[in-house]
Amino acid sequence: MFGVGFLQRLGRAMMLPMTVLPAASVFLLLSRLPWDSFGWPTAPDLLHAAGMAMFQYIPYVFAVGIALGLSNQSVHAGMAALSGMLIFGAVTASFDPGGVQPSMFAAVVIGILSGWASERFKSFQLPESLQFFGGSRFVPIFMSAVSFLFAWLMIGVGQGVLAWINASGDIVNSAGGFGVFLYGFLHRILVAFGLHHLLNHLFWFQVGEYQTPGGGVFFGDLPRFFAGDPSAGIYMAGLYPIIMFALPAIAYAIIHEAREDLKPKTAKQFRVAALTAFLTGVTEPVEFAFLFVAPYLYLVHSLISGGVMWLTYELGVRSGFTFSAGALEYIINLRISQRGWLIIPLGLAVGLVYYVLFRWSIRKFQLSTPGREDSTRLDDWAGDIPYRAPLVLQALGGKENIVHLEACITRLRLTLADDRRIDVKALRHLGAAGVIRLGSGHVQVVFGTYSDLIRGEIAKLMQLDVHQVQFHAPVQGRMIPLEEVDDPIFAQKLVGRGVAFIPDKGELVAPVRGKIIHLYPTLHAIGIQTPEGLEVLLHIGINTSHLKGKGFTALVKEGDEVTPGQPLIRFHLPTLKAEAKSLATPMVITNSDIVRSWRYAPFKTVKKGQAAVMSVVVRERENKGVES
Repeated sequence: MFGVGFLQRLGRAMMLPMTVLPAASVFLLLSRLPWDSFGWPTAPDLLHAAGMAMFQYIPYVFAVGIALGLSNQSVHAGMAALSGMLIFGAVTASFDPGGVQPSMFAAVVIGILSGWASERFKSFQLPESLQFFGGSRFVPIFMSAVSFLFAWLMIGVGQGVLAWINASGDIVNSAGGFGVFLYGFLHRILVAFGLHHLLNHLFWFQVGEYQTPGGGVFFGDLPRFFAGDPSAGIYMAGLYPIIMFALPAIAYAIIHEAREDLKPKTAKQFRVAALTAFLTGVTEPVEFAFLFVAPYLYLVHSLISGGVMWLTYELGVRSGFTFSAGALEYIINLRISQRGWLIIPLGLAVGLVYYVLFRWSIRKFQLSTPGREDSTRLDDWAGDIPYRAPLVLQALGGKENIVHLEACITRLRLTLADDRRIDVKALRHLGAAGVIRLGSGHVQVVFGTYSDLIRGEIAKLMQLDVHQVQFHAPVQGRMIPLEEVDDPIFAQKLVGRGVAFIPDKGELVAPVRGKIIHLYPTLHAIGIQTPEGLEVLLHIGINTSHLKGKGFTALVKEGDEVTPGQPLIRFHLPTLKAEAKSLATPMVITNSDIVRSWRYAPFKTVKKGQAAVMSVVVRERENKGVES
């Protein structure tokens, strides 16, 4: 239960309650405006109370958020976590109002237990007369008892736990700048695995304690900063120069080192990524562009990030945020920061260092960053998500391979029945910046800020009883629309619908599972019938029948059963280049009238046998109906 996969789900769950904190920051900003001049003298107090309430009750928010995140948004889990926190707070306050209080530690424990209980008891059965309280309705009842016992336990051991937390905070704080450096380094390393939220939770919400003049007690760098603690903000201020300046500098280095023919598309994508990082603090679209092609460069980036945080600490800069270190939060929180203005000149210097370092590294080591070669071309996802999501699902091994599906801001987080069934090349072909295998079937696929929309489309597809017939690439080369084939018969789709390829290697493989129903005597074309009744024609080159088999070698015969990726025909590419009208190799479905819908992957370079280049739904299979 508590492996890497659980930790990534927990990290994702912790992001949900974080989304409510920016509202608190806005309330606190508005409370500092001169409302007296507008005739509303009570507005500052009201706005300040609204903002601080969020930080005061943040354990309750996190308990509910974690429970929802770990239970696939089960309302019963959320209700159980909320009732559990209320019981915990009431029991501990009744014993000793100044003793154990609802803390982030208690919130995490109750949130995790509520999420677990939701999964464990969703099918729980009681005697028929009591079954109303069975199943998911049993979860809040169970957690009420658990929370009471947990509160009783914490009353006994609470002082020891609080002493341990305070001691841990003292150790971290006593490390001074080095402790801040270590946090900054580990933070960037853990971003690669999607586990940085766990580290943030410790430093932002547990380390350090501050009591306001009014008696309120706040724990952690983030709540303490907004409560007015002058020593808070050391674990957040140093992230501003990296996120607002270093990451955009990397994006522009990637743009300027792209090939001239790919630079316009690369520039369009990475200018958006740079602006996203600068304004909102979302960094993965830029960082994952070089993480997989140059992991050692990412290590250098992590070390520099830690160093910048150390320098920020030594300069006395104290600042914070509620979501991430973007320009919007910087402007909102500048008035309550200490020496926050230094972030701008420091960030400009850091950005210049990053730009020079990354341009030199990309050119010196010939890194395959986006725009450097065809296989790293980027495509716009806007408006294309419903169209491409079925292909993503197929590249993940189909809906039967998905055990658990979630998404955070920049990546799909999956638990798969067999992670060996995913096609990494196909996922990258469909726009993924990278694929991370965490073991035991836990996989992350980085799709940038469209990840949650992709998750939504995949979730819809998984609810349907629709059979997608997936096509693999029959050759290695470049995939093109059928309309671009230099032959009116194929270009006008008189033979059938499909796609075509310009091969750069002389081997044709099966794109689907099926039976060879026709092998032309000249060996330039072959027909396959799939179990769904699709008749697929593969035609090697244009006007190649006149070669009468010259340069072609058949590896199968009529009646053979074939599987995707199985070699069918070898052909001598130089001969075709010299004597054929065109190398274009169409892959068409000749009985396309039985196809209900079509999906095509981006038209670019593909590998032989690569999955999810085309997908169709057969009309007869879809009309069988949906089982409830």
